[in-house]
Amino acid sequence: MRQLIKSCESGYVFLDLEAKSLEQACEGMIAGLVAKGALTVDSVPALLEKLREREASVSTAIGSSLAVPHAYDASISEPTIAIARLKRGINAGAPDGTPTRFVFLLLGPSGATEQHLDALANVARLMSDNEFRYLALEARNAEQLQTAIESCFGGEAATHRHESVGEGLRYTGKLFGGVVADIKRRAAHYIADFKDGLNGQALGSTLFLFFACLAPAIIFGGLMHGLTGGDIGAVEMIVASAFCGLVYAMLAGQPLIILGGTGPMLIFTGILYDYCVKNDIVFLHAYAWVGLWTALILIILAATEASCLMRYFTRFTDEIFAALISIIFIYQAVDKLLLIFERAAAGDSISYDVALLSLLLALGTYFVAASLSNFRKSHLLVPVAREFLADFGPTLAIVAMSVIAFLSRDTISLDPLPAPDHFQTSVGRPWFVSFLDADLNLILLAIIPALLAAVLVFLDQNITARLVNSPDNNLHKGESYHLDLAVVGVLVGVCSLFGLPWLVAATVRSLNHLRSLAKTEDRIDSRGTAHTRILHVRENRVTGIAIHLLLGGTLLFLPLLEKIPLAVLFGLFLYMGVVSMRGNQFFERLSLWFTDPALYPRTHFMRHVPRKTIHGFTLVQAACLGLLWFVKASAFGILFPLFIAVLVPIRFGLERVFASEHIALLDAEEGPEEESETWS
Repeated sequence: MRQLIKSCESGYVFLDLEAKSLEQACEGMIAGLVAKGALTVDSVPALLEKLREREASVSTAIGSSLAVPHAYDASISEPTIAIARLKRGINAGAPDGTPTRFVFLLLGPSGATEQHLDALANVARLMSDNEFRYLALEARNAEQLQTAIESCFGGEAATHRHESVGEGLRYTGKLFGGVVADIKRRAAHYIADFKDGLNGQALGSTLFLFFACLAPAIIFGGLMHGLTGGDIGAVEMIVASAFCGLVYAMLAGQPLIILGGTGPMLIFTGILYDYCVKNDIVFLHAYAWVGLWTALILIILAATEASCLMRYFTRFTDEIFAALISIIFIYQAVDKLLLIFERAAAGDSISYDVALLSLLLALGTYFVAASLSNFRKSHLLVPVAREFLADFGPTLAIVAMSVIAFLSRDTISLDPLPAPDHFQTSVGRPWFVSFLDADLNLILLAIIPALLAAVLVFLDQNITARLVNSPDNNLHKGESYHLDLAVVGVLVGVCSLFGLPWLVAATVRSLNHLRSLAKTEDRIDSRGTAHTRILHVRENRVTGIAIHLLLGGTLLFLPLLEKIPLAVLFGLFLYMGVVSMRGNQFFERLSLWFTDPALYPRTHFMRHVPRKTIHGFTLVQAACLGLLWFVKASAFGILFPLFIAVLVPIRFGLERVFASEHIALLDAEEGPEEESETWS
């Protein structure tokens, strides 16, 4: 390590070096060393020739964005290491297909080979650490690069992640012990959470998530309007989303989580309304008391560290739940588009021109958003332009498709976003619910549905938190389960008093929020397939606060929302659903059913688990997913949370059918460090 620190202190660091090949990079670095007096002009020709000969025999690009060219000559007095970060990645023939961005040039006298072996080991250790690569990419000068090196070797960057994983689920045995631990863990990063959000990527994430949260708020609000006889509608959903999201972003421990209306909560509320109508009960009175009891139960669960039970929820459960939510988004988009065509076929005041343009706008939104979001991997344009298009891709897609709809308004009239034209409750009722007027029997009986609602919120919140805190996402600021559950509990109670919808961690929106703030790296496997992994995520509170301030601001400009066609939001739903499927190993193992076995990826479980077990494990997950979908859509929808909880004993029951060591590999939180190939 000392040699690397010495290189930084001596100024042998060349950041954003212009080079189109490894040879040009070496030439530039050697010229820089000559200018700094580390090499003599006479030694340059011999060194360059030796570097060319070595590169011709075998590439010195070893992967992980790293190349380590080396040469030894008697004209050099002492071992020297020069470090370069190339302005653009080059194809130097790395075995993992990763473009080379970092070049560590090792030079020394003829007998310095053994001395450089330690340096080579240290360099390899550095570049295998995702956090160091991110810090090195962000470094503006040699001092910042030196700090990153010292941090890695000091263990902070390398070990903090592994120490923090699962830390939020450690049982303290004290009342509110988990909440206090979460506060202490996250308080150290509170100021940094604001500083880390002041950048262009955060701005792009804010604009994307604004539309990504506005669309479900209005669409789910419209659905809830129909399910509750208008007592809760789009305005209430927007108000709740803005208020709860703002409070959560300010006070919760994990600000990357986005609160929102979800399909399961929508179903539960509709069933509660139907029960009230059939039994001549004032819905809002029942809703308020069920919500208040639910809030109390959630706070008790947070105080008693019930979230520690999530240790029994594994990748098996997480993947099924995430798949269900992703499919709900895709299903909603496809179902709404099909409904437009059905209305056109029935002659319901819609022509096929409207249906076709709606389909084109939805697909256009999806393809433009997906294409621009992947533009970071392109070789076109300059890096700044690629980053801009990738960060603002979904926003640009919405704007572009809305412009197309506006230009065709004279010939084809599309359904606008169903936003109210002024600010008031959906049916003109008072905002505050007179819950004290409820009958005592109703107050007491409300505990029963509150228990089911609390289970649903508990599972929805914590499973989403587990997905966000997954080791695959490389988060570094620590977990927070108990504090966040307590915050959600308080918000559920407040919303109940005003007849606002209960909001909980929204899986798809939260994962899209995280990925929009991620710095990623691509690798190419032996089949030429690109795989993406997260190096670093800009964990911050600024995006969450800004997103929900914008949501609240829409209440002042409700008529303007009609300029956005509903079909564009269906395309956004489709995009969010598809994007959230990435990284879900269930879908990737499902694809093996249609893949040539000779082309299966050489992942850790593919090397050690029989194919029959892999397919059986995946089949059980698919069956559980189908069961959850059936329950969600059936008359037993109110029992949906209990069926999610049943996934835990099903998972442990698999160990009676398959070998436990094989199930452990399939259900591992993350692959081993030596994993050379990953899923896309």
